[in-house]
Amino acid sequence: MIWQDMVIAIMGIVFSISLIPQVYCGFKERTGPIKFQTSIPTFIGCYVIVFTYWTLSLFFSSVITFITGTMWLILFIQRVMYKK
Repeated sequence: MIWQDMVIAIMGIVFSISLIPQVYCGFKERTGPIKFQTSIPTFIGCYVIVFTYWTLSLFFSSVITFITGTMWLILFIQRVMYKK
């Protein structure tokens, strides 16, 4: 395990934790407050980064970034579902 993988994974955890209130609020209030222009490139970019990390054998970072990307995908889905 290389130290860069741990640093990237720890920061990914921080980013994922910071998205939890936004995702929860979206479900609770039935709103999709995040714009498509923000959520689409972010979740696609996260998944591209996951592939890149995986090819570099940064497995912890890959998993954590996948979780972050999935949370952004959930925000995108909320926007679609709760669109007014």
